[in-house]
Amino acid sequence: MKDFNYWKKLYESEKLEEFSNDKTGLLWLKTKSIIRKELISEFIKVNEITLYETALAKQFIELFDLFCKDISKSNKLLNEFIKTENQKQVQTLDTTQLVSELYKLKNFEWGGDYQNSLDKYLVSRYVKVHKSFDTLISKFETEINIAVQGYVLNSWYNHWSSIVIEHIFKSHPKVLPTVGQIKSVDFFINDVPFDLKVTYLPAEYIKDKRKEKGFSVELTFLKKKADEAQISFDKTAKPSDIFYEIIEKMKDKNDEFCLDVLTTLKSEKLEILKEVQNNPKILATWLYENQGEMRFGSENRLFLVLVDTDDFNNSWKLKRNLDLLRPTILSYLDNFQNKKTDDLKVTFEFKGKPHPFTALTDIIFVVK
Repeated sequence: MKDFNYWKKLYESEKLEEFSNDKTGLLWLKTKSIIRKELISEFIKVNEITLYETALAKQFIELFDLFCKDISKSNKLLNEFIKTENQKQVQTLDTTQLVSELYKLKNFEWGGDYQNSLDKYLVSRYVKVHKSFDTLISKFETEINIAVQGYVLNSWYNHWSSIVIEHIFKSHPKVLPTVGQIKSVDFFINDVPFDLKVTYLPAEYIKDKRKEKGFSVELTFLKKKADEAQISFDKTAKPSDIFYEIIEKMKDKNDEFCLDVLTTLKSEKLEILKEVQNNPKILATWLYENQGEMRFGSENRLFLVLVDTDDFNNSWKLKRNLDLLRPTILSYLDNFQNKKTDDLKVTFEFKGKPHPFTALTDIIFVVK
C-alpha cells in the first residue's frame, strides 16, 4: 500500500523518480508544499475542511489521508488553491525595481576559491596559516574584507536574480509552483516536478571536451600565442589573471594574428556549445555526475544554462537580462507538451553512491 509513510520514505531517501508518474505521489508533494501554518489555515478555511490534529506534521498526514479518498478531485482542489496563493505572491514582487537593483553589480568576483563554503575558505587561508595576531589583523584591510564583500555581493546577486527567473516560470499557466518551499521541487510543469538550476556552460566541461577533441588547454594555447605575438604577461599571477591579461592585450593589439587567436578560441567554444544544444542529455548527465558532493541530489532538474558567446565569462550578466530570458523561457514552456517522458529520462552514476540514479531532466539554453 502506497500510504503516507511510503512517499515520505521515498522523499527522504532522495528516490524521487516514482513521484513523476504517480498521481498519489504528486498529491503528496503538492500537499507538502502547503504545510505551512498560514497556508494550511487558509486552505482548510476556504475549502471548509476540519482537521483534528494541531501539529503541522500530523496535519500533513491527516490532510493527505483525506485527499487520498478522491485523488483526482484533491489534485484539482490543491492546484486551484496553489495557483491563487501564487498569484498573491507574484503580485507582491516588483520585478522592474528588483532588476534595476541587480544592474548595480558591475563585477562578479568571489574574491577567493569558493568551491567550499566561505568559512572553510577563511579557515584554510587565514586561521590556520597565520600564527601572528597582528599579521591576521592586517589581512582584514587588504584581503579578508574584500573576500567577504565579494562573497556576500555575489550571493545576493545569485539569490535575487533566481527569484526574478523563478517569477517568469511561475507566471506561466502550465506551471504550478510550490507556494511553500520544499526541498528538491520548485514547481511542476504539466504535473512533472522540477528543481530549477540556473548555471552556465561549466569551465570544467569545456576543459573535458577540449581534451576529448584534441584541442590544447586554453591557457597553454594562449601563453604560446602570446609569446609568438611578443606579448608580455605576469607569469607569477593566478591562472585566471594571466588568462585575462593575455586576452585583453590581444584585444588591444588588434592585429591579424591576435584576432585569429581570439577567433579560434571562440569558434572552439561555440563548437562545444552547439553539440550540447543538439543533444542536451550529454551536458545534463555531466551536470548530475559532477555536482558537489555536499549538495548531491537525484531529483528531476530543469537546467537553465546561460551563455554569452561574446565573452563566456560575462554569462553571469544574463541572469538579469529579462529581454532575453523571458521569451526563451516562455517559448520552452509553451511547447513543453511536445516533450516525451523517455526524451527527458537520464541515468547517471555518482562517485561513492552504490547504485545508478534515474531522473527526468532538460536544459533551456539562453544564448546571447
